[in-house]
Amino acid sequence: MEKVVSAIGLTKNFNGFKAVDNVSFHLNKGEILGLLGPNGAGKTTTIHMLLGLTTPTSGEVKVFGKSLEAHREEILSRVNFSSSYVSLPYSLTVMENLLVFARIYGVKEPKKKIMELLSIFEIDAAGGSISRKLSSGQMTRVSLVKSLLNDPDVLFLDEPTASLAPDMADRTRRLLRGIRDERGLSIIYTSHNMSEMAEMCDKIVFLDKGKVAASGTMNEVLKKFNAASLEEVFLKIARQDKTMGI
Repeated sequence: MEKVVSAIGLTKNFNGFKAVDNVSFHLNKGEILGLLGPNGAGKTTTIHMLLGLTTPTSGEVKVFGKSLEAHREEILSRVNFSSSYVSLPYSLTVMENLLVFARIYGVKEPKKKIMELLSIFEIDAAGGSISRKLSSGQMTRVSLVKSLLNDPDVLFLDEPTASLAPDMADRTRRLLRGIRDERGLSIIYTSHNMSEMAEMCDKIVFLDKGKVAASGTMNEVLKKFNAASLEEVFLKIARQDKTMGI
């Protein structure tokens, strides 16, 4: 299978603290990979390194078979990112914010593309609204619209449904799987909703204390921890850390 993202021995130190410790995994084309772990496990730092937002202390990121460091602009034009915890500039309208990103990515007919995506996420009526007036759920949907503007080949999603009502969360998951099936979109997905991860992901990478605790299909991860569900795996790791005083 074609590897579209490879983390190779990624390590990141912050003032002597090793937030990520020799992490390696890869994402195949058309695959949804779940990046899991307790708070402080290193998920966000890992994603930031994969996006080029943080420079690894050691190790390498390859995307589409090319070094992210050497081919940054080319690679980033083909990826995108969404998070429920990242806000857009509050003083701009939704349309103004999205037009800025559309122009950065060189989107053709940007207003048409934006309106199509706003409609898909049932937020087209908010196009003229000032961003600071949006609810958390509306802002999450705008972030998802932003992430799909450039028809990315790789999508990084950090808690993408955390602020959404259950019906919109379900539609969002079905939409993402539909895009994956239609054009081979590859996704790295994080969430604390274990049932969502079980539903969405083809492969799981479980981080703990900055290291890979387990990786593979869901069944392989469950077998390693002798668990019946991802939630049980999560709880075993979290409780082990508390027992150890972490």
